[in-house]
Amino acid sequence: MSNRALLEVIALDVEDAVAAQAGGADRLELVTDMAADGLTPPRETFAAIRAAVDIPLRVMLRKADGFAAGDAGQLAVLLAEARALRAEGADEFVLGFLNPDGSPDLEAVEAVVAELDGCRWTFHRAIDRAADRDGLRKALADLPGLDTFLTAGSAAGVDEGLPVLLAEAARRGEPGYGARMLVGGGLTLGHLAVLRGAGIDAFHIGGAARPAGWGRPVSAGAVADWRAALA
Repeated sequence: MSNRALLEVIALDVEDAVAAQAGGADRLELVTDMAADGLTPPRETFAAIRAAVDIPLRVMLRKADGFAAGDAGQLAVLLAEARALRAEGADEFVLGFLNPDGSPDLEAVEAVVAELDGCRWTFHRAIDRAADRDGLRKALADLPGLDTFLTAGSAAGVDEGLPVLLAEAARRGEPGYGARMLVGGGLTLGHLAVLRGAGIDAFHIGGAARPAGWGRPVSAGAVADWRAALA
């Protein structure tokens, strides 16, 4: 079995996607509007990126900044977009919703997951805003398709969340801890040694793939540096 770590890169468009693949990314997270921390991209953007690269794509399902699913009308729009993306060929997704008290919004999550019809998906960094991380993991554990939690261990990022990440990695295989941990959110190359030492094998970068800033495209060279560091 290969011990190659997974490297996921945020892509906003075809240029990003092509550069990320050229640099050695294993998978892309497709989003739009990073000012709102990443929302659902247009179906046409997904189609163009799918035609341009041949690595797996995980598509964000999120309509507004924050981690609330919104009212029934907003959720209905999101479900329609999920159906449209599925019809376009999307088969991996990213989602996650919280109630105002920080508990998982199971009604919304289950509604979206039902539209995905068994597709694999990531519960994103909403976990870092949850009132009870352990409880959230256990509440979601049996949902079909869930195979990954994207987390920094803290809403403030990996620097602050590192102890949580290490503690959760040590619980691998316990109820609620079967899904893969994908670390992202303020992640730097300097974090990799301790994370890899704890057995964590999946990493997610956005700004780190864009040395010139979020307004600039992904740099294949920057992604290659990460790929090399994970070798």
